[in-house]
This record gives sequence, structure tokens and C-alpha cells, in this order.
Amino acid sequence: MKLTEKMSYLQGMLDGLDIDTSTKEGKLLVQMTEVMHEMVMCVDDLQTQVDELTELCDILDSDLGEMEEDFYDTDDCDCCNEDDDYDDFDFDSDELYEVCCPNCGETVILDESMIEEGSIDCPECGLNLEFDYFDDTEVSDLSDDSNEE
Repeated sequence: MKLTEKMSYLQGMLDGLDIDTSTKEGKLLVQMTEVMHEMVMCVDDLQTQVDELTELCDILDSDLGEMEEDFYDTDDCDCCNEDDDYDDFDFDSDELYEVCCPNCGETVILDESMIEEGSIDCPECGLNLEFDYFDDTEVSDLSDDSNEE
């Protein structure tokens, strides 16, 4: 039963009780049902708007998906390898690291800033890969000092 139907049922019950609106209690009940009726109408209107916006978002999402397929279509291009999912990486960085996902076996290339974050989702299967970052500059500094002596 919809909220509007429930409100209509309550309104009918109230009308059937022949409540004396000259008493305080009668005035209160009538006023409460009027407020409830207005609230139900507002909720119903908001639900209609949400439904319309949801439908519009679905249409826009579908249209955007079609545009992405057309724009990023790599099937016609022989110059790109489909396995190259490294557009987000900074190849100008000094060091890159390869990590093999234990779940799907996908090789993921990481730069130092990504490792410092501590984790990344595997682009193939979505498994969260966690890293224990260890900055070895202190160790190399100590080893350099010991070599000088």
C-alpha cells in the first residue's frame, strides 16, 4: 500500500468517527491529519522528482558509455596494446616497480608515489594490494658512512 493510499485510509477513518471539532482533542486530530496529508503530498512529489532524476541519470550514463566506447575504441588501432593500462603512471619517475597480483596474476607497474600510499586496487580483478613501504635512504646513508671509515 502506497503512502498516499494509507493517508486516504486514515482520512476516511477520521471522517467516519464523526469527531467533534469544537473540542481541543478534535481540533488536534483534525490538524494532525491535515499536516500528515501535506507531508504525504511533499514526500510523493519528492519521490516523483527522484524517479525522474534517476531515469535521467540512467539515460546520461548510457549515452556517456556509448561516447566512451566510440572515443576510446582501440579495436581499430594496431598501434596500441590492449594490455597497456599504464596511462596513470608517471614514466618520468626515476624508479618503477612491478608487482604481480596474487589473485589474478596481472602484472601491475607502480611508481614510488603509489607505493608510498600503501595500497592500490588491481586494475584487472579489483583486489586491494597492500604495500609495506620502506625508505632505504637511511640504510644507504649509513652504509656510505661506514665505507668511508
